Amino acid sequence: MIETFFPNVKWDIMWQATYDTLYMTIISTAITFVLGLLIGILLFLTSPHQLWANKVVHFLTGSIVNIFRSIPFIILIILLIPFTKFLLGTIRGVNAALPALIIGSAPFYARLVLIAFREVDKGVIEAARSMGANTFTIIWKVLIPESKPALISGITVTAVALVGYTAMAGIIGAGGLGNLAFLEGFQRSREDVTLMATILILVIVFIIQWIGDMITAKTDKR
Repeated sequence: MIETFFPNVKWDIMWQATYDTLYMTIISTAITFVLGLLIGILLFLTSPHQLWANKVVHFLTGSIVNIFRSIPFIILIILLIPFTKFLLGTIRGVNAALPALIIGSAPFYARLVLIAFREVDKGVIEAARSMGANTFTIIWKVLIPESKPALISGITVTAVALVGYTAMAGIIGAGGLGNLAFLEGFQRSREDVTLMATILILVIVFIIQWIGDMITAKTDKR
């Protein structure tokens, strides 16, 4: 039945492209979560009136974050081609897309982390400091637990954006559903291939959003 509506779809290739998209999304999201969290912590702690208050470090870190957030992703991929080739020896394939995906999304998530930390009640932080808690304890016992729903919601938004980034990366040969939709669908005028790739991307996005919303709701104790 389904072959009637999608006669040009080669399902083995379609499922491989889906796997490639999931691979790029999951790996880049995991690394983005760690890097973005660390950068966000640095931005928060070096901001005025915080534990590591330092105008120079805060300005430089914030400037780097803003620069990479401002560059359109498709341009960022092109700019990172020499770096990617140096790092991996190739600019094609799913692994070659990872540097651009991570560098493009980590600054975005870092800003969401900073916003989440700023929402934490200052009284809670001051109470921990008054009881002699060190910086590490304040980060892991106060900041992260208190802002957990916002952190999870932020990484969910970032993961959804990364699905779209993988589609753009596919156009320059990274693989995945974006690559399949462009090469097998658009360039060969096979609208059914493009449609099915789009449907699968939407399904992935809906699943990510559902999982993120469910975890956020469970961790939000308000």
